[in-house]
Amino acid sequence: MNDPALLSLEETATAIREGRLTSVEATEACLSRIEAYEGTVNSFISLDRAAALKAAQKADAEMAKGDIRGPLHGVPLAHKDMYYRKGHTTTCGSTIRRNYVPDVTATVLEKLEDAGALHLGGLNMSEFAAGPTGHNEHFGNCHNPWNPDHVTGGSSSGSGAATAARFIYGAMGSDTGGSIRLPAALCGVVGLKPTYGRISRYGSMPRAWSVDTMGPLTRTVRDCAMMTGAIAGLDPNDSTTLDEPVPDYLAAIDAGVKDLRVAVPKNFFYDTVEDSVREVLEASVEALRGLDIQVVEVEIPDLRPLFRLGDAISKSEAATIHAKWMRQRPQDYGRHTAARVEAGFHLPATRYIEALSLRGKYMTEFCTAAFAEADMLHCPVIPIPVPTIEETDFHGNDTVADMVAKLTSFTRPINYLGLPSLAVPCGFTEGDLPVSFQLVGRPLGEHQLFAMGAAYQGVTDWHKRVPGLA
Repeated sequence: MNDPALLSLEETATAIREGRLTSVEATEACLSRIEAYEGTVNSFISLDRAAALKAAQKADAEMAKGDIRGPLHGVPLAHKDMYYRKGHTTTCGSTIRRNYVPDVTATVLEKLEDAGALHLGGLNMSEFAAGPTGHNEHFGNCHNPWNPDHVTGGSSSGSGAATAARFIYGAMGSDTGGSIRLPAALCGVVGLKPTYGRISRYGSMPRAWSVDTMGPLTRTVRDCAMMTGAIAGLDPNDSTTLDEPVPDYLAAIDAGVKDLRVAVPKNFFYDTVEDSVREVLEASVEALRGLDIQVVEVEIPDLRPLFRLGDAISKSEAATIHAKWMRQRPQDYGRHTAARVEAGFHLPATRYIEALSLRGKYMTEFCTAAFAEADMLHCPVIPIPVPTIEETDFHGNDTVADMVAKLTSFTRPINYLGLPSLAVPCGFTEGDLPVSFQLVGRPLGEHQLFAMGAAYQGVTDWHKRVPGLA
C-alpha cells in the first residue's frame, strides 16, 4: 500500500476494517507527515504522539478480537482546540485559557470516540474563534499548505490546514460566520456548516450562541457525511439541538442526484466576484449540468442586511461572553480579537433584539426565492483569490476590516438564517490557490447537499490533489 496518510477517511476506515491496514500504521503515517511538514504549516497547538499510538494499539487489539467500535474504528483525527476533553488542556487559541483544563468532554468528541476514532491533538485556531483569516498572536499564524505565504482562513484554521496537508483524515471545526467553510475553501477541502441545532455544541467554547454551529472538515464529501452521521442528533446536554432523526447520509449519496435541482443566483453573490474566481465557479456549474440534473437561475433577496444583522448578533453575544475578561485582562487579548469583542459593547440592545426577531421573516423570504424551483443554491464561498498573510495582518493594516468583511460576506448571512451549507473544492486560481463553491440547502437538508457534492466529486478530481509541501 502507498502512503496511508494520503487515503481518504472512508478508505482508511475500510482498510482497517478489512485488515489491509492497521490503526498503528495509519497513525504512524500521519505522525510522519506532521513531523516532516508541521514546521511549515503550524496547524497543531498540542500533539500527543505517545497517547495516539497507545490508542491505535488498543484499536488494533480490539479489531483482532472482532470488537469494532464503529464506522471510524482506528482512524486518527484531530480537532480545533476549543472542544473540551476532560482532564486535558484546551486553549481556545488564547493566552487566557492557555492552561485551562475542563472537567467535561464535548459531546461530539464522545460520539467520535464511540464511533472508534482516535484523537491526535488540538488544532490551531483564531483566538477565541474570532477571526476569518487564521492569524494567531499567541500560538503563531497557521499557514496555507498550498502556499505558506497565504492564509488558511479561520477561525478553524488548523482544521483546514491539517486536513489539506494530510496530517489527519478529518477534523472538527466551528462556524459562527464562516469559520468552517472559509478554511475548507481556502485550503481546498470539504467543510460542513450544519443546520443550526443539528449537531451538539455541549462542551465547546461559545463564540455567539445564537449562530454557533459545529461541523467537520474532511478531504471528501463522503468523509464529511461519515463524520456528520457519527455526531449529529439530539443531545440532552444542549437544549438547542433538534429532536429530528439523523438520516443515513452515505445512503443518500448512493441514491444519486437524478431528482435533485440546483439554483444559481443571478444577483448578489456574483456582484463582487473577481474574474479568476468566477471562471472556476462557472466551470463547476457546467460540471453539475453534466450530471444531467436541472440547473436553474434564480433571483434572491439582497443579503447585505442579513450580514449586518448576523454581525450584530455575533458581536453582542461575544461581548457578553468576554465582558469579565475584557475588564480584568484586556492586555491578554490579541489586537484583532480585542477590537472585534470591543465593538460589541457599543451596539444598542434594541439592535440585538431586532436582529433576533427578524430571522424568521428573512429565512422565509430567502427560502421562498432560492428554493421555489430548486433543492439547493450553488454560490461562491469567497469573492476573491486566497489572500496573503501579510495583506490580512491586523498590525499596521488599515484595510484589514474591509478584508474581513469581504471574506465573510457570502457566509455570515447563511449563519444568520441557520441554514446548512457545504463547501466543496472546485479548482484553483493562478499560483495553485484553491477555489470552492458552497451548496446552501433548506433546514435539515444536509443529505441533499452531500448527495450533490459527492456527485460533483465523482466527475472531478480537485479533492484528490495534494499540496506540494516542502
